[in-house]
Amino acid sequence: MNAIFEEKASGTKRDGRTELQKVLSILGEGDALVVTRLDRLGRSIRDLANIAHEIDQAGAHLKVIEQSVDTSTAAGRAFYGMLSVFAAFETDVRRERQLEGIARAKRQGAYKGGKPRLDRHRVQVLSSQGLGPAAIARELGMARSSVYRLLEQAGSSSTRRGRSERRRAA
Repeated sequence: MNAIFEEKASGTKRDGRTELQKVLSILGEGDALVVTRLDRLGRSIRDLANIAHEIDQAGAHLKVIEQSVDTSTAAGRAFYGMLSVFAAFETDVRRERQLEGIARAKRQGAYKGGKPRLDRHRVQVLSSQGLGPAAIARELGMARSSVYRLLEQAGSSSTRRGRSERRRAA
């Protein structure tokens, strides 16, 4: 049986890669997992080694189309190992360049970080005017849980009182 699994999640982490988990769970003796490029499968040496181990444990092998890797042969397994080292190296270099670029931009005053998404001051002002968390959330277009969190961080007694009164009423 031929099955195609397509995943849009990044290969940098294994978390959330449901299609990879599915394909690894159904691999059996003599099966081949075919991917276009090794860096699409994983970006760290450890992750690639773990995936290769899982494929091997299932009695299957890996074929990487663009790099002509086939782990069913000794030469293919050796080449896979070398490519996984280079894939991890490439990721590390990319990350270093990104951090250097951010540091350079900060020194030049061009990088300020992301915009604050929650207006802490406005939440406090509306709370001091007597608005409750639900009304504040509606007014500012934010989640009620975020309003509660911001009020608790600011030490607002009205939030604690409101929650405990709701608990007693329930």
